[in-house]
Amino acid sequence: MSDSDIEIRDDRAAGRLEAVGGGEVVGRIEYFVLASPEGALVPVHTIVEPAHEGKGIAGSLARELYATAEREGIAVAPLCPYVVKWAERHPDQAPAADPELLRAAKDWLAEHPGRF
Repeated sequence: MSDSDIEIRDDRAAGRLEAVGGGEVVGRIEYFVLASPEGALVPVHTIVEPAHEGKGIAGSLARELYATAEREGIAVAPLCPYVVKWAERHPDQAPAADPELLRAAKDWLAEHPGRF
């Protein structure tokens, strides 16, 4: 299964951006939508099934997360270590997050301990 065989879908209600290949979810980014101080997508975890690691799936998910945010006119405030590293390597596709926005995202996460 190559990157081109992967379909990415956004399950906004569940807060998951899913990579689907061969009829199964092979990877996902778990995120939440921050409303204040401004709208933002906040990725918390990136998970790729062990059998599908090393195929670029996590990078495809990160790219699509930023593309989704751009289409919606909102920011990405990454708390997921993988997405933070991916964004540093792709500054052309991943604008840096405002520190205040990152602080608000961390506060939201701390206030919702059972969410992730």
